[in-house]
Amino acid sequence: QVQLVESGGGLVQPGGSLRLSCAASGSILSIYHMGWYRQAAGKQRELVAGITRGSTTNYADSLKGRFTISRDNAKNTVYLQMNSLKPEDTAVYYCHAEVLLNILPRGPFEYWGQGTQVTVSS
Repeated sequence: QVQLVESGGGLVQPGGSLRLSCAASGSILSIYHMGWYRQAAGKQRELVAGITRGSTTNYADSLKGRFTISRDNAKNTVYLQMNSLKPEDTAVYYCHAEVLLNILPRGPFEYWGQGTQVTVSS
């Protein structure tokens, strides 16, 4: 019913930047909260940043100032601008969305993207 497609991951040198995108499609009436999570090898998944439909944001304390989350409601897309990347940022980054459907049952339901790999290495 709803698909989240992530893009923008890849290999980058320390200090570099990447911009991740996640586009939602399907039977969408509206999207409430959207967020980015990441999971490094051998570690549990953690919140990176979240954003409401009104663009109120929240960040993991350790990432505030380097990462910026934003969204385009007309495109049902959320972005994550990552600057000053460090090797410790290496992880699979996952998009998450809380979606109200335009069909019954409406939800809201939670959806996850398949993840995109970000590798920070020299």
